[in-house]
Amino acid sequence: MFALYFDGSVHLRTNHPVPVPESGEALIQVSRAGICNTDIEITKGYMGFRGVLGHEFVGHVEHSEDRSLIGKRVAGEINFSCGRCQTCRAQMRNHCPHRTVMGILNKDGAFAEYVTIPIENLHLIPESLDDVAAVFIEPLAAACRIKEQLRFVSEERVAIIGDGKLGLLIAEVLGRHLPNVRLFGKHDEKMQLVSSVVETLSINTSPSRAFDVVVDASGHPDGLKDAMRMVRPMGTIILKSTCASDADFRPSPIVIDELTLVGSRCGPFDKAIEFMQSHDLRLGKYITATYPLAEAEEALRKAREGGVLKVQLVCE
Repeated sequence: MFALYFDGSVHLRTNHPVPVPESGEALIQVSRAGICNTDIEITKGYMGFRGVLGHEFVGHVEHSEDRSLIGKRVAGEINFSCGRCQTCRAQMRNHCPHRTVMGILNKDGAFAEYVTIPIENLHLIPESLDDVAAVFIEPLAAACRIKEQLRFVSEERVAIIGDGKLGLLIAEVLGRHLPNVRLFGKHDEKMQLVSSVVETLSINTSPSRAFDVVVDASGHPDGLKDAMRMVRPMGTIILKSTCASDADFRPSPIVIDELTLVGSRCGPFDKAIEFMQSHDLRLGKYITATYPLAEAEEALRKAREGGVLKVQLVCE
């Protein structure tokens, strides 16, 4: 099968073996997949991953021990836990110390014709969502995760740093939940996509110590510096950026201002699907380009370009 493989360099394999599902796994024929910033960071050395890239996808179940799933259209949560350890028993399966992560940690991903996924990780896609929208379930779930982690008060002033793919989706979620949300970025044309939901401003005009909560979705090591400058004393910073290079980190302002830092990663697929069905998000506006899987190398090059939003792969 075709598969986009990373082993220190990126190359398209045309004869990569079709994965064989283990007990409890399903074999999924991938229909579409989306390239995100984490995929790009992996090619710079993030997580030390080697294997097939990709974790945002929609596809059809081709083989499953649960035969009722065969032929169903699905998306899949990307953390594959052991289900037995103390962390899993405490309902923190995304943090299982024995987990693999699709396309990120010791598990081949979805930039391929087929991928294997634990049956318990699968979510059925409603007919109301087409494949283009369904690929956004994973990143939208990451945006919804913030609402799980913080109990927001409606009067709170919230800033989002970053007008990339994830920052815009976070704006879609928080802007429909809270009245005082501002998005700070560098690209007017991208911020315009959510200007009806949140106020948008240049990061160069961002005020200091003005926000109760700041979400760093910049995808850049310097995003934390901006967040620490913009948040008020005793405020909260949500960290969403995953970068191959480390930030020049000075913890003393965190101590002095008694800040709360919250790491935020993967989120609830069921809540993301509900959110998509409840709001007219028109997610196609976030797609810059679409490529067939046979042109996956070119698609990844396109995704690396400045100003590009979502690039999707058609894998069928």
